Amino acid sequence: MGTSTAYGGPGGGTPLVPSWLGDADGGSPPASPAAGDEPDGDGVAPGDGAAPPPAPNRPAIPAVADPQRFSGARNSFTRFAGSGGTDRASLGRAVSRYVSTSAGGARQAAQRMGASRGSGARLLGFLADAQARGVREALRSLDLESLAGRPITEVFVGLADYICPGAGTVDEGIAREAYIETIIELTTEGLTDLSTFTPDQMQTVFELYATHAIEARICNDIGTKAVTMPTDAQAAHRVEAQLRDFIRGGVSDALTRARAESPNLTPERIQSFVDTVYESAFAILQSLGQAEADL
Repeated sequence: MGTSTAYGGPGGGTPLVPSWLGDADGGSPPASPAAGDEPDGDGVAPGDGAAPPPAPNRPAIPAVADPQRFSGARNSFTRFAGSGGTDRASLGRAVSRYVSTSAGGARQAAQRMGASRGSGARLLGFLADAQARGVREALRSLDLESLAGRPITEVFVGLADYICPGAGTVDEGIAREAYIETIIELTTEGLTDLSTFTPDQMQTVFELYATHAIEARICNDIGTKAVTMPTDAQAAHRVEAQLRDFIRGGVSDALTRARAESPNLTPERIQSFVDTVYESAFAILQSLGQAEADL
């Protein structure tokens, strides 16, 4: 929520993972048709009558998803918001239904975080480089050495176009919004000196970023215009805070697990580490949400 600009959420027929989103590595090109299977003049492959494969360099059109898949999560979140943040069962049900039904499971939910996964990897990569070689050298490698010695918020603002390139799509907008929200929270978390960051402080920065990214993704997918927030400012703040804290708990658990499995994070493994954290976080959120709903 935060500084986000509300939009009505995706249409019910929007594919679970849009074709333009892709994976962080860009995906693999479609295979060329085997010899003898080229389509005839009508575009139909000869032989057993099966549909021809997608044309080279043209992504397959994703199947249309269930048009009602967002309704359960929206209804539950509306009940939670209407309670002013007291109906924890509806919060849990909303998040659990979002992952399991709206997004199609933890793996597909993570895939929907396309730009945020890439931005998260760049953020974590920069922090690791700054810790290994020093802030000045890490900034110099990005032609941003002039930021060395500046307050941490100025450094992070200066890194914005590197961490979050582009903001033309909703997905890219979510990534940039999450990064801005992270910058705002740096000082409140006691993160003021980038040159003395510990591994735990690096985790905190990435935890903040992933939390804001997932929150923005859920709110945009559910459709903030379709959810009526309390008119009382304190109640509305309580709703936002509880949703964010709930998501952060899942992200924190996912990060702890990932760090235990990959204690030595090399530059080559950062993207896969980030992808694992997002998928694990959604799986944990689904389980935590269901547990809240069952109380």
